[in-house]
Amino acid sequence: LEYNEVDTCAGEFAALTPYLYSSTNITPAIASRKISKDNKKVLIIGGGPNRIGQGIEFDYCCVHASYALRDMGITTIMYNCNPETVSTDYDTSDILYFEPIDFEHVRAVIEAESPDGVIVHFGGQTPLKLAKRLSTVGAKIIGTSARTIDVAEDRKKFSEFIASIGVKQPKNDTAVSEAEAIEKAAAIGYPVLVRPSYVLGGRAMRRVHSEAELRQYMSEAVRVSHHSPVLIDKFLLDATELDVDAICDGRDVYIGAIMEHIEEAGIHSGDSASILPPLSLSAEMIDLVSRQTKEIALNLGVVGLMNIQFAIFENELYIIEVNPRASRTVPFVSKASGIPMAKVATRVMWQGGLREALKFYDEFGVLVEDKGILKPRIKNHICVKESVFPFNKLAGADLILGPEMKSTGEVMGIGENFAKSFAKSQIGASNALPSGGKVFLSLADHDKLRAVELARALTGAGFSIAATSGTHKLLGENDVECEFVYKISEGRPNIEDKLKNGEISLVINTSDSKSNSTDAAKIRQSVLRFRLPYFTTMKAAIAATRSICSIKDDSALEVKTLQEYLSG
Repeated sequence: LEYNEVDTCAGEFAALTPYLYSSTNITPAIASRKISKDNKKVLIIGGGPNRIGQGIEFDYCCVHASYALRDMGITTIMYNCNPETVSTDYDTSDILYFEPIDFEHVRAVIEAESPDGVIVHFGGQTPLKLAKRLSTVGAKIIGTSARTIDVAEDRKKFSEFIASIGVKQPKNDTAVSEAEAIEKAAAIGYPVLVRPSYVLGGRAMRRVHSEAELRQYMSEAVRVSHHSPVLIDKFLLDATELDVDAICDGRDVYIGAIMEHIEEAGIHSGDSASILPPLSLSAEMIDLVSRQTKEIALNLGVVGLMNIQFAIFENELYIIEVNPRASRTVPFVSKASGIPMAKVATRVMWQGGLREALKFYDEFGVLVEDKGILKPRIKNHICVKESVFPFNKLAGADLILGPEMKSTGEVMGIGENFAKSFAKSQIGASNALPSGGKVFLSLADHDKLRAVELARALTGAGFSIAATSGTHKLLGENDVECEFVYKISEGRPNIEDKLKNGEISLVINTSDSKSNSTDAAKIRQSVLRFRLPYFTTMKAAIAATRSICSIKDDSALEVKTLQEYLSG
């Protein structure tokens, strides 16, 4: 391949940042001649087109990597094929390649530019998958090596690694065929969580309850994973999931955040709301999470950013997975803590020295050391990350969440307590909490154990309750006042009529994967159509109720700058 240049300034004056694209039989543009030959060069591979599972959060990391390299006097080469992101702006990098993110095109650019380093860790899963092949052709991948990436991404190798260091994990096994999967799932015991290796946004990840469901699933999983092993995990029902973002230089570990998911384990981490710092974890559990994070980072050989997902099940800590790259929560954690993690990680990947890199970017003086682990100091505020979904833009989409990611972005709420932070996050996600009115409850059987508690909290906050037959009967038996309403298929006037007439101010509708063709799915479609606030998991509904009970009007939601929170 040869490369030609886009004249972004229409010949009026010299373009400072060359924009290059590949071509054949055309005199190539030599962008490097505009850059001093004495400068070191680093190639950053972006995430490509925005899509569910991979978007602006990873572009943020690529941009911050470019800025950090510029701070060190390094020439930056941005490789991306998305013109609608900041990483491809004219003033982000020194050289920009608009190219497809596949092995042949990336290799050609590396051959043309001969960069002193290549970063594959900031563009999400897309560039990470290229690490092994790029290493075999001599690319100088800086930071976490292709070997370490392969151990973390290959589910069988990862399981063996976790067992070798004595960290607990759900009972699991791997399979590459339908027959093998059926045999091993039966040995583990249903329900199981099945997921292929090297996939984006939890694609083809499912919770499977029977052999019949597993048979139906396996053909898709093997196709998506391109014959990589499919991991079969014992599903931890009603576990609390945690996200940890950390940086390692091979000697020291910085833990930027331990985030507690509001939704239970089994909902994709990209779709879950997260609380920072965690509210329900004991000091002993936080200490255990920190120690295991450090142990995993050092033993795995991480150099740069790392994301770990843990689950707490029956008061025991289990590892779910490790991503040896930037996660989509890095922007959230960076803003909440005051430490720009992508910039710090870039310095670590290029020149080492985690402690020095942290001090360089510690604008607010938040860095502390706790039992040999570097952390930001605990603030006087709570941060909530909430996911944003495209359901109202996609005809026929269902609101229900599961192991496969559906969100297209995230927002952040910050305040002095959880109630304020959660309420702000819902406003940002266009799901603002009502202060009064009627709440419609329609709950899956396994959620009805907590229905009475939830309904009493709502009526105590001044709401009235409406419910269909099963939930209505349960609440009546427990002396909770509740209006009976027909399901859509039972007669008129039904719940759809009440939604249409504006009689409902909040919908709490939980379900499971088998409910898509039932009234529950039709109710969720109506919620979308009439743009009503809603929650589809019991834990999120309880969190919303706590927030509503603490906040009665918008005057309680004061507005401050991020700097005011971080410097306070």
